[in-house]
Amino acid sequence: MKLTRIYTRTGDKGMTSLVGGQRTSKASARLEAYGTMDELSSHLGLLAAYLSKENNCIQINEILERIQCNIFNICTFLATDTSKTPIYPSARLAEEEVTKIEQQIDETNESLPELNSFVLPGGSVAAAECHVCRTVCRRAERRIITLYAEAFPESEDSENEAYQQATIMLRYVNRLSDYLFVLSRKLNIISITEEKMWQNTCR
Repeated sequence: MKLTRIYTRTGDKGMTSLVGGQRTSKASARLEAYGTMDELSSHLGLLAAYLSKENNCIQINEILERIQCNIFNICTFLATDTSKTPIYPSARLAEEEVTKIEQQIDETNESLPELNSFVLPGGSVAAAECHVCRTVCRRAERRIITLYAEAFPESEDSENEAYQQATIMLRYVNRLSDYLFVLSRKLNIISITEEKMWQNTCR
């Protein structure tokens, strides 16, 4: 992809183009969905920038970069009206990506102390930003569910490729928020920052 122009003036009236060229409102559920995923990717970039100052975070930054690449695929899919445009290779997410992130959740969680209460978001700057990523991810999941509740009703043929891809991506986004939760806890351990727990009365 070669980007030669940054502004086009075609969106000045609140409309934008989807993959395939169809025009749609910037206030549509589809734009809300992939716009929120884009917001998540930006927060992940900020988290990675914070982690560049921490020790032993090279592998975590590699994982975050892979997640950002997957988010690009998800955004491309969300920006495609599959009833009018075929699914491009760049709009597909392999099911193994769900397995990979589940493995990361399990590996990270094994190194953490047992939880006996809810965690108060915060701690180190990196951990706090990781919690922001987690909550944006949850919002993105809600936006995607809203979009596909209409696009893929329960009677949808499960053999439909678009339906299958939507299912994989929703599973991935759901697991991603879980990964960001355990990662936030790990980042506090790495930075030797006390993790604060919720109590009936915060003092």
